[in-house]
Amino acid sequence: MPFRAAATRLSAVAVATGTAAALALTGATPASAANLSYVALGDSYSAASGNFPLDPSAPLLCARSTKNYAHVIAGRIGARLTDVSCGGAQTKDFAGSQYLGVAPQLDAVGPGTDVVTMTIGGNDNNTFISSILACGSLGVLTAGYGSPCKDVYGSTFDDAIESKTRPALEAALRAVKNKAPRAKVAILGYPWIAPATADPSCYPKMPLASGDVPYLRALQGHLNRVIQQAAAATGAVFVDMATASEGHDACAPIGTRWIEPLLFSTSLALVHPNPLGEAKMADHAMAALHLG
Repeated sequence: MPFRAAATRLSAVAVATGTAAALALTGATPASAANLSYVALGDSYSAASGNFPLDPSAPLLCARSTKNYAHVIAGRIGARLTDVSCGGAQTKDFAGSQYLGVAPQLDAVGPGTDVVTMTIGGNDNNTFISSILACGSLGVLTAGYGSPCKDVYGSTFDDAIESKTRPALEAALRAVKNKAPRAKVAILGYPWIAPATADPSCYPKMPLASGDVPYLRALQGHLNRVIQQAAAATGAVFVDMATASEGHDACAPIGTRWIEPLLFSTSLALVHPNPLGEAKMADHAMAALHLG
């Protein structure tokens, strides 16, 4: 299960020439977008796990949905999509098999690949699952008071992100680049799960202690910064979903939130993007890649 970065500022020249640059990269014209070979990698935020309908081509354990942002993008531009995103994926699953019979995700990438997108890193070191479950459980025990999760775990999650997730992300992105040297590669940051400050009205949906809301928010911000830095270090495009998703976290009302809460969710996508969130991730990825 998976979790600020500065918004990319495009100059007037870049805006004017972005489409041309993208077409030069792929050798395509607007009319030949269907010829683009598009590969989608990543974890449950890429796969839209918890949303229906399921992708019939995906292994059941991956819980991949046809509502994920890759399917949205491919549908809009008519690209040939190979989607191997899988719920629970870590960076190590790019080079190794995540489940019995599931090929390494990098097997889908090759010299003919034009575009690659992914969301990855939140499952490394069990960052998302461990922090959310731990903080949610402790928040229930303290009835929402104090900062029990921060008090118990301190910098543990942040230390792992810095020492383990950062190098793993860089290695994974370099591996993608090596297999598809001419492809445009984009990695999306994670949309905000929690608001910047505690909202008492949200506690029934996200049972986090008031002092742990900013703690988890800072943790996710750290992860997104590391993802941005890994993208910069490897020449990949970083898609800033933190800035875009401000006010659309799991505490926002139905129709506004992009992330579903732990309790009283409208779908099975607990603490994951709902279809609106996936569509918004598609919007921002397309803009960053100058697609469509």
